[in-house]
Parts: sequence; C-alpha cells; structure tokens
Amino acid sequence: MKKIVPFKKDIEFNTNIAEISSISLEHTLKLKEENLVSGEFIVSGTYKLTESSINTTPFEYKLPFDISIDKKYDTKELNVDINDFYYEVTNNETLSINIEVVLDGLKEKEEREDNIMTEEKTETLEEVREEIEVTENKNIDNLENVEENKEETETSVKSIFEDLDENERYSVYKVHIVTENDTIEEVTEKYETTREELESYNDLNDLKIGDKLIIPSHEN
Repeated sequence: MKKIVPFKKDIEFNTNIAEISSISLEHTLKLKEENLVSGEFIVSGTYKLTESSINTTPFEYKLPFDISIDKKYDTKELNVDINDFYYEVTNNETLSINIEVVLDGLKEKEEREDNIMTEEKTETLEEVREEIEVTENKNIDNLENVEENKEETETSVKSIFEDLDENERYSVYKVHIVTENDTIEEVTEKYETTREELESYNDLNDLKIGDKLIIPSHEN
C-alpha cells in the first residue's frame, strides 16, 4: 500500500528575492519508531537580491517533519522518500515550498480473534479497537481526504520520478531545478557526479529553465 503525504511551508526571507538562481532538496526522513516517521527537509540554494545583480546569496533551511501512522498498519517494509518537489516565490520575499512524501510498503495487520472468547473479552477488544482509531493530528487514515482536496487546489505538476523503475524509485535522490545560468558541467561539479550518471536518470537534450534534474546519491 502506498500513501502520498503533502507538505507545504512558506519560508520568509529577510531580504528581497529577485530570482532563485539554484535550489535543491535533501531529506533525513526515516522510521524512528514503529509508527512514527520523523526527520528534516533540507532546502538549499542561491538567489539574487535584484534582477540586475551578478552576485548570488546562498541560503539553507531545515524544515522538521513528523507523521504518525495508525497502529493498524505494519511498517516493517516501509519505504520513505520524496515523490515530488516544487516551489514558488511570492511577494518577492517568501519562498513557498511544496513537497510530496511517499510512504510505500504499508500493510494492514491481520485481525485474529479466538473463537472461544467470552463476551467480556470481546467487549475489551472493542474498547482497544476504539483506542487504536483515536490518532494524532496527522493520522495516516486522514490522508485520503487530504489527497482529494489537494487535487482541486494544487497546480498540476508532472512527477519527476515517473520514469524510474520500482527498484530505483525509493533510493535517495537529490532534486535540482534548472536555472538560467546552469550548465551541465556546473551541475556535475556541484553534486560530484558525472554527465553519464545524469543521463541515466534525465534527458539532457534541450533543457529549459524550471526543468528538474534527478541527482543520484552516492550515499549507501
């Protein structure tokens, strides 16, 4: 079973944002407890204070993220990764970040009842079930409604991971959004990769501003 969890955050800059020169996303999300996914999104890059400026200013923000998973799910085979990432600059001072986290490998636990259970034990089991269904604010069961609302309001964005096969899909990747002054050589140098590795995950022909490059991670 797969669940998509949307995350949105407005980051207020102390200075004017004329242009985002480069931006990338990393994360440290993982299953910390049996039913808790926790970690940080790390958004970093450079921006220009004015459109005519030739200098860029670096930025980095760490955004904490926690989500509790209903105890009726088995999380032993859970994979956590980024499904999509996009951004928008508003009011020349706010960077709006939109991230989709994918939880894959969830399985509902099998319910087992003893045929010789007494009436008293049955009532106790029902009480336990009611307690299990009382979840925290970000209960995974509520994600169905969140996903329906998101489809009505969210700008249609093509998933940058749709061309990956299932074995690659949940490895760790970095996402780089192409800006006006980017070159393939600069990107490969920045992420310590090669053009051949980039071509394995991306079509490098006719790159345009705003295109997203999948950067394979060399971490184990």
